[in-house]
Amino acid sequence: MINEWYRALAIAGLDVKKVLRSIRGVPAFALDFARYRRAAKNGGLPIRLSRLFPVLPDRYESAGLAQGQYFFQDLWAAQRIYTCRPSRHVDIGSSIDGFVSHLLVFMARVEVIDIRPLHSTLPNLVFIQEDATLLSQFQDDSLESISSLHVAEHFGLGRYGDPIDPEAHTKFIRALTRVLKPSGRLYFSVPTGVERLEFNAHRVMSPSTILSSFAGLELVSFALVKDDGLLYEDATLAEAGRQVYGCGLYEFTKPASAAPGS
Repeated sequence: MINEWYRALAIAGLDVKKVLRSIRGVPAFALDFARYRRAAKNGGLPIRLSRLFPVLPDRYESAGLAQGQYFFQDLWAAQRIYTCRPSRHVDIGSSIDGFVSHLLVFMARVEVIDIRPLHSTLPNLVFIQEDATLLSQFQDDSLESISSLHVAEHFGLGRYGDPIDPEAHTKFIRALTRVLKPSGRLYFSVPTGVERLEFNAHRVMSPSTILSSFAGLELVSFALVKDDGLLYEDATLAEAGRQVYGCGLYEFTKPASAAPGS
């Protein structure tokens, strides 16, 4: 019950656990303030009350977070793209400061598509503003390498200013299938588990829905970030379907014998 309250408040933009850690940090901050003022009499920059910038919860947090859906999915896809080294890669909607930044380390050029604007001064980051449910700027069977990580679940819900459309995610999947080149690779992730809509945040999709939606493609590999936040490379689709809010990592290819635009 408590976790449900935490989640409800987080949706409203309030991180209760962080607030509690901040409150806990007030006495420690006061002690450190007094200690520093005494020590600074012998040298060092003095404390100016007008320049106080209390950061209270950090002492109670870990050094970082080497787990979770975004951490593992970004590594999972980047490692595969690094191995394949495609001459052209297009990403649709994935995290720019996470996954795409990984790719920019070793790719001479990455094309990024989003319905929202993006300003970039990086010469190897090419931005295309486009409705990804159409991908109208791309011909059938034209892209050898595509990624879209934690994106499709948001389509058509209005969260990012896109038009309301209950079928937008299936239209996006059809567009991905259309533009993928035969023998090309698609790296795709979505929240996976008991299927439902949590408006307007996202959808959670069952593995069977994903596979049937990508009926024109073949599944090359599957991995799963389970509810415990850890990556399982040997997970089964059945396990994925039992998660509350897991992340399914799907690597697809288009059969070389597929008809154009299939």
